[in-house]
This record gives sequence, C-alpha cells and structure tokens, in this order.
Amino acid sequence: MKSRIIIAIMIFLLLPIKGYAEETSSIDRLDQLSDEALQMVKLHRYEDAKKLLDYFSDQFRAKSGQVSVLTSDEMRIVTVSHDEAVQATANATINHNEKINRVTKFRLVMDAITSQSQPLWTEMETPIMTVFGEMKEAAYNGDKEHFQTKFNTFLSLYDVIYPSMKINVTGERIQRLDTRIDFIDRYRPQVLADEGTQQELEALQADLQLLFDEMSDDEADPSLWWVIISTGSIIILTLSYVGWRKYKGDQQKEKNRSRGQK
Repeated sequence: MKSRIIIAIMIFLLLPIKGYAEETSSIDRLDQLSDEALQMVKLHRYEDAKKLLDYFSDQFRAKSGQVSVLTSDEMRIVTVSHDEAVQATANATINHNEKINRVTKFRLVMDAITSQSQPLWTEMETPIMTVFGEMKEAAYNGDKEHFQTKFNTFLSLYDVIYPSMKINVTGERIQRLDTRIDFIDRYRPQVLADEGTQQELEALQADLQLLFDEMSDDEADPSLWWVIISTGSIIILTLSYVGWRKYKGDQQKEKNRSRGQK
C-alpha cells in the first residue's frame, strides 16, 4: 500500500514538470523563429523575414493554450513588438537600419521571456552607455548640436531595449527611468546651461549603470532553487524508499527460499 502511495506522489510531482517542459519548448521554438527573422533582415532578405514572422504569428496563435506561462502584459508586449517587426519588413520605405532596429526589438522581447538570467538586451550596455557618456560630455561643453545628435541616438537605442526591459525590470524602476528621460528631453536647452538640471544626467547615468550591473550579476531566483532542491530531495528520498522496500522484499524471498530448502 505504501509503495502505491509513493508512486502516486512521484507521478504527481513529475506531471507538472512535464507540462512545464512542453510549454517551455513551445516558447523556445518561438524565440528561435524571432532570431531567424532577424538574421534574414540582416541579409536584406526582407520577404523571407516576413514569412518567418507570419509563421511565428500562426504558431503563436496555435500554441496560445500551451504558452500559459506568459502574463497578459507579456502577451501584449510580444504582440506589439511583433506587429512593428512585420510592418518594418513589409514596408519598402523603411530603411535597412530601422528594419534591423524593429526586428531586433522583437527578438530581444522573445529572449527576455525565455532567458532565466542575463537577457540579450543587457548586451546593449556598451553602445548605450558610450553614447550617453558622449551626450553628457557635449552637454557640459555647451555643444548644442552634438548634444542633440547624441541624445536622439540614445533615445533610439533605448527604444530598442525598452519593451524587453519591461519584461525583466519592475514597473517602479521603469517609471523612474522614464521620468528622468522625459525630464531631460523636455528641458534640453536647460541641460546645456544649468548645472542643477545637468544633475539629472548624472542621476540617469547612475540608474542605467546600476540596472545593467545588476542584470549582469543576476542569478536564479532563490525561490526557484528551493523548488528544485526540495522537489529533487523528495524524488531522491522516494526512489531510495522504493529501492529499500525492494531490497527488503528480495531478502525476505531469499529467507523463505532457504527455509523451503531445509
């Protein structure tokens, strides 16, 4: 009787894991499609990229019941970024760099959903922080034209990673970044002339750097490790108990056999 209970517990534990693995597999395949579409765009094969994105859409709808791991916000972000990518590949008036930016944005969103740590958008740290440093230097030098150019470049790069950031970063933190960026954008002339306003540049730079540093050092969620360890321990103990019962049963059979021979 006890053995049956133990086996039932094992089945109960393993079934959710299997179901989650199937969901993860579906998401991973969709992530792969987003990467393939980006590679096509880089090769100027826009029609092939659009076909892949259309196929992604079909698969995404077909597997909607299997990707329940996505939240409603994540579903919305995926849908919006996917639509932008499709429009970019289908519109001949959009230049190559803009096509790459829009499909990259979609690619980073899918990776942010599937990555357990250090999502791809964190790889944008160097270009973003480099441009930001050049923008800040231009502001301190009073170089209006250079400041405007670098700030616009920063906004373009930030726009590429923004949707994927919203998946991995808390809403409160995103709001703080948005507030600082909006302030600098609204008061561009003052940033060039006023030292007090320039402190917003320092604050935004510190916030961005801290965010990139924390994401790079990110490790698995401790609660996830607890689930892994506790579930694994239960399975190991269960298998050990079943093995011990089998061993005792074999011993008893051997004793009975010896008695019969006597």
